[in-house]
Amino acid sequence: MSGMISPVFVLSQSSSSTQAELDELNKQIVDRQEKIKKLEASIDKYKAEMSKKRLEAVSLSNQMAILDKRIAQVEADIALTDEKIAILSLEIREIGIEIDQKKSSIDRQKDMLSEFLRTIQQHGNKNFVEVLATYNAVSEFYNSIQNLRTIETDIARSSRALKDAKLALTAKQEASQERKKSFEELKVSMDDKKLTLGEQIGAKQQLLGATQASELKYKTLVDNLRSQYQSIESEISSIEQQVRKKLDEMDRLGNANLGDPNVLSWPTQSRYITARFHDPDYPYRYVFEHNAIDIRASQGTAIKAASAGYIAQARRCSLASCYSYIMIVHSAGISTVYGHLSGITVNIDQFVTRGEIIGYSGGTPGTVGAGPFVTGPHLHFEVRKNGIPVDPLNYLVKDW
Repeated sequence: MSGMISPVFVLSQSSSSTQAELDELNKQIVDRQEKIKKLEASIDKYKAEMSKKRLEAVSLSNQMAILDKRIAQVEADIALTDEKIAILSLEIREIGIEIDQKKSSIDRQKDMLSEFLRTIQQHGNKNFVEVLATYNAVSEFYNSIQNLRTIETDIARSSRALKDAKLALTAKQEASQERKKSFEELKVSMDDKKLTLGEQIGAKQQLLGATQASELKYKTLVDNLRSQYQSIESEISSIEQQVRKKLDEMDRLGNANLGDPNVLSWPTQSRYITARFHDPDYPYRYVFEHNAIDIRASQGTAIKAASAGYIAQARRCSLASCYSYIMIVHSAGISTVYGHLSGITVNIDQFVTRGEIIGYSGGTPGTVGAGPFVTGPHLHFEVRKNGIPVDPLNYLVKDW
């Protein structure tokens, strides 16, 4: 009998076709990353151009230029998000291939271990005389002993390799799940950006329709919008002062269990903000400063009280030009305003608890209660401290 042949320890290797596929995926990822850099540069350019335009005197041509730049920026942002989604898709495919490789490596290591253990077992079941009798020379027997020692070493190496392969597989599976989660989040973000683009285009068309490209009509429109805004602002301030004074006299704010009004709940399920507090990109910034946040909410979405308090105003409308809103007075000088409502379910002086449904969102241009300052369905949400508008994001609970 010739000397026993030891199984050879082999590290996992990618096939040439698999490696070629991985190389191609990596190349596509690099190409798209270059596109992302160019798109980011374009977005920065549009932002700089809009900032420059905002410093110029208010005019129709200036406002149209800002809207055009804003539309171009959102289009670039959509393209940027599309490239990020494509990269994630490629990375998910790449990780899938690597997972298959790891699984194949694990199977090979298991087979090698089984072969090693069978070889050890075959020799372990024979006594020394039987083993020696199977060899033609002592040198062959010596070589066999050396082979067994090599096998024992290979078993240890293969066991470690199997353990490492399993750990690597787990890491790749976790990475794949993370990429898939990011992929889904970007898809949702893409849908929101497309809606934003539609709103920006709508704002431009709305402005053109109202002014018919006339600077004189634009000036008249701006004066009219400012007048309406100041009227609404004066109404809110006046009503809050009257209601708070009345509640203080009755000590209703002090006796009620209102909770902490400095930590507000989100009034909507959505957390997507389309316009921030004092947002420089707000479409009507040439008319007034945006003293609220706009939260994406489809027409008819349930709106909830951000904290317990008393309804100070529930302005119902029957026309699209009328601004429908609710104001709630809370303790500690805090009040909240919910604007562009399509429906209101509460009444003035009513006490509401945190999370209670108070109405339904609106804001779709041309619908009842939307008011003059809209480009798409959303909730206009204000927070006031001692009558002065403050950034709602400093008060809303960070629950995501």
